[in-house]
Amino acid sequence: MKQMALGPLMIDIAGTDLSDLDRERLCHPLVGGMILFSRNYSDPQQLAALTKSIHALRQPPLLIAVDHEGGRVQRFREGFTRLPAMATLGRLYDQNADAALAAATEVGFVLAAELRSRGVDYSFTPVLDLDYGPSRVIGDRAFHRQPNAVISLAKALGDGLREGGMGSCGKHYPGHGFVIPDSHVELPIDNRPLEAMQEDIEPYRQIPLDGVMAAHVIYDCIDCNTAVFSNKWIDYLRNNINFNGVVFTDDLSMEGAGVVGDMLNRVEAAYRAGCDMMLVCNSPDAVARVLDNWQPVDFELRSQRIEALIPGADTTPTWDELQLMPRYQHALKTIASLMP
Repeated sequence: MKQMALGPLMIDIAGTDLSDLDRERLCHPLVGGMILFSRNYSDPQQLAALTKSIHALRQPPLLIAVDHEGGRVQRFREGFTRLPAMATLGRLYDQNADAALAAATEVGFVLAAELRSRGVDYSFTPVLDLDYGPSRVIGDRAFHRQPNAVISLAKALGDGLREGGMGSCGKHYPGHGFVIPDSHVELPIDNRPLEAMQEDIEPYRQIPLDGVMAAHVIYDCIDCNTAVFSNKWIDYLRNNINFNGVVFTDDLSMEGAGVVGDMLNRVEAAYRAGCDMMLVCNSPDAVARVLDNWQPVDFELRSQRIEALIPGADTTPTWDELQLMPRYQHALKTIASLMP
């Protein structure tokens, strides 16, 4: 097992197990994490074997992450509990706030405990975007339109995540809910003044987050670059909001990231802006170019932040142990009551 600091890149693989090329790339000094997609999953046993093989490559182990929010964004389905869209919790909040907060904690616990029992370290959740209505990509992924409801529900979900052995990641900073275009395929521009954006930003001030994912959106009030590539927005996060955790980019292969050029330019621009970990997904040729040509300096502090997300001494229940826990069984009943 190789001893090496965690690098600032998070990459992916094509299949359900590691190839020799995958192992070589995951052991590269610039790599610090791996993101999993549905294509990397066939069943829970396969996932556990895959995560074990990834963690065995180096020390400290690579951070293994996934987009596993619930609703339409849940990468692992068969063999995992189907989780509700966060808007379901928001609607319940309008009817019975206490019940919604309790349910949010149960959802967070099951989300984290199930993933951790299969060796996944981290999920990019919760979505903190406000539900303004017309967004083509956020929609029911958001808890609510009102920031106070989002703050309360996301805090409760975060409590459940921590109980299940996992940190939280607020996204998409500073707020993707107002713009209509989907940054996967377009470059959204939010032209509101900073004062008008304070509702969107408030959850980042109030919620104890371990990570934040920056958005591929241009916010004219601060910068002509997207938040991912904006040192002004990252400085605002660090120095005005006083966030000290890991700043992730959204996927740098998305169309909204094309504003600064090819992948090498994207990685370098995000790094210069102050992002800690750059996600390069679904683009193996681009990963090769970055690993061969990028030479970042001074990422010791960023490595320490990333390493802090790795779960500590492993007291995570196995899947079989989890099934026998009354806490887990109670949570499953709550989640079942939320589903259509």
